[in-house]
Amino acid sequence: MIIFLNLTSHTWFWNLIQNDFKTGNIDLEGCMRLLEKMQINFDEDHFKHVFKKTLDKQTGDVISMDDFKAIYRALVHRPEYEELFKAYSRDGKILPDSQLLKFLVKEQFQTEANETTALEIIMKYEPIDEVRKKRQMSFEGFIRYMNSEECSIFKSQHRTIYQDMTQPLCDYFISSSHNTYLISDQLMGPSHLWGYTSALLKGCRCLEIDCWDGNNNEPIVYHGHTLTSKIPFRSVIHVIDKYAFMSSAYPLVLSLENHCSPKQQEVMADCLKTILGDKLLSSPIGGGVEISQLPSPEALKFKVLIKNKKVGTFEESLLRMEDDYHGETEEMSDSDIQSDDEDSDDTLLQPPRSPAKRRGDPRSSIPPQKKTRFISHTTRFITRIYPKGTRMKSSNYNPQEFWNIGCQMVALNFQTLGTEMELQDGKFLDNGGCGYVLKPGFLRDPNSTFTPRNVGGYSKPMSLSIRLISGHQLPPSSVSKTNKADPMVHIEIYGVPEDQARKKSSVVKNNALCPRWNETFSFNIQVPELAMIRFCVEDEVSLVNKEFLGQYTLPVMSLNTGYRNIPLMSKEGIKLESASLFAHVWYY
Repeated sequence: MIIFLNLTSHTWFWNLIQNDFKTGNIDLEGCMRLLEKMQINFDEDHFKHVFKKTLDKQTGDVISMDDFKAIYRALVHRPEYEELFKAYSRDGKILPDSQLLKFLVKEQFQTEANETTALEIIMKYEPIDEVRKKRQMSFEGFIRYMNSEECSIFKSQHRTIYQDMTQPLCDYFISSSHNTYLISDQLMGPSHLWGYTSALLKGCRCLEIDCWDGNNNEPIVYHGHTLTSKIPFRSVIHVIDKYAFMSSAYPLVLSLENHCSPKQQEVMADCLKTILGDKLLSSPIGGGVEISQLPSPEALKFKVLIKNKKVGTFEESLLRMEDDYHGETEEMSDSDIQSDDEDSDDTLLQPPRSPAKRRGDPRSSIPPQKKTRFISHTTRFITRIYPKGTRMKSSNYNPQEFWNIGCQMVALNFQTLGTEMELQDGKFLDNGGCGYVLKPGFLRDPNSTFTPRNVGGYSKPMSLSIRLISGHQLPPSSVSKTNKADPMVHIEIYGVPEDQARKKSSVVKNNALCPRWNETFSFNIQVPELAMIRFCVEDEVSLVNKEFLGQYTLPVMSLNTGYRNIPLMSKEGIKLESASLFAHVWYY
């Protein structure tokens, strides 16, 4: 049987590559093309290093089929996978469906898995026909399964919209952007339509538009009283119309920072009506009947909502154009919910009253709220937090502190890279990346007594254990002339103050291709519903100098158990296709 499988595996591999070797040996470029044809992700620096090591054993600059097989194995055949495979394979060569099922239940904690589950995995990932027909899995198939999204640390169920979307808008965390039009700092940086496009493609559901009077009665968008460049309001709305629902079907909120005269506000209103058409929510849901709570994301699918800070004139513009009143926006100072190192502000969106009642009562006032009463407040009102204008370099605050107290629209500068935006991106991976995440029950209950600094009876402790096993094709250090780095991994928990934690691995010297750690880290998390976990890989350039290599952030409640791959993102938030960490995750 072993001889048969070895022959079958060899034949399969030869059939895959023989056309590329018909004219003889291949060079570096040909080798890269062949790996790409085989859909093998590889880092170019690591590939070139392995290719050069192969050439060092011979003369010339081309390789044979056997050389290619050695390169393939160096990049693809991971010893940590082989150890797992052999633990369940009776002969070390094949994995019958019954043994794969045991692996799924015992190691991956897929207690609901059955023979059908195992067979579906074999049919999907086993590349060798003869093995697949026997309901078995070769090591090649096992590699492909372990590298798939099914073995990602992020729960596959959470990649789809799985939460109840029929609750009031105030019951959700909403992905929100500040100064969306900027793609650099807020003093001299350029304003650009790409700011809106990129935010919408990331699933952002609340955009900010700073509106000012422009020439020829055309409103413009820019950061007022600064040297930032200007873009036409009309162009912004055209881009929003095109991309509004490309990444999410759920409502998009336009937060207007309105500095325009009544005359140009009428131009704004006309732009919104004519460009957005039926997408624009211009009358209350329910036909104007007074309602006691905000509508749900489900009820507002494919609708654009306007949140306007300059109360009165803009609404009057809409009313003058014979439209019904569509909502009310109110504002209060952030000083009562702000700590020394937080820059934020707060805007409230109430359930709409009838037009007649609205006209008779120009503005109701809300007494200042203390932070310890603030959670109850966010169960009824939508709050928008944003960085104060004193952050000249468009830096961000820590969004976790505001999610902890139920704030829905925690708006960040999407153009500013760093841990804060990584937390934002990780938070909204959840629920299919639709930009809406249902808040925990204790942040939706008006009678809740929950406070982040004293969780009390709201604690649902989780004991989390992570065994960091290895890394694969990590980005080489910028100071390395080859493919080397001295990687270390930080594992960080963000959440209520009691849950904040940071632990780090040892440093693996001179190995970015396949570093091994086999180190276990334990965390006790009191409020897992609010907690985020961040894996950050750094290169230890020196004892005092560390270089960022990659990171991945996700909600603790989205963690998959078992042997899992952790994808890595660049500083710019782009997935590093070939780089990953490998870990065993377990919690109760």
